[in-house]
Amino acid sequence: MCDLVARTGRHQQRYEDGCRLLAGCIPFRYKDVGQTCNGKQQKEVEVLMINSTSGPGLLFPKGGWENDETVEEAAIREAIEEAGVRGELMDFLGFYDFKSKTCQDEVSPDGFCKAALFAMLVSEEMDIWPEQSTRTRHWITVPEAIDQCRHPWMREALAKGFSSWLQNGMCNSNGAVTGTGAVTVSGAKEDDD
Repeated sequence: MCDLVARTGRHQQRYEDGCRLLAGCIPFRYKDVGQTCNGKQQKEVEVLMINSTSGPGLLFPKGGWENDETVEEAAIREAIEEAGVRGELMDFLGFYDFKSKTCQDEVSPDGFCKAALFAMLVSEEMDIWPEQSTRTRHWITVPEAIDQCRHPWMREALAKGFSSWLQNGMCNSNGAVTGTGAVTVSGAKEDDD
């Protein structure tokens, strides 16, 4: 049984200028795909996406950023709750604005949202996690993720933010990922989606 419980409700939800504030991440790993002619190991980046509970397509873990946590803590919590993964937040990828019917409420009647996304290097896949009964995990390549991504703003975060981050030398010569201001996952807090 899972001793972590997903947070529910919006009583601690953060808002800014009528926008609901969200936090999430693009979880990723390196998969060995063979060796080069000089004997070095070739690696391919895979990202972790989860199914949407409200329609077709895949998503990255994200959810409400609450008053009692930092944006980094919220992103880590959402990765644990929705995707059942722990890891290290490597870098901030940016803020992404979008409109959502499911986020409409008295503070944001039009459903305006602002999501902070991070790159997360996954170190653990949990066998049991809070939303495992409604979420399935999918490890796929970046091009596959761009094709299967449900929301345009997430596709932009992947194609521009995450891909640019990878291409701009965030890997050292040994293939290890380096980050700035990394946050290590050690526990979980609870929230709504």
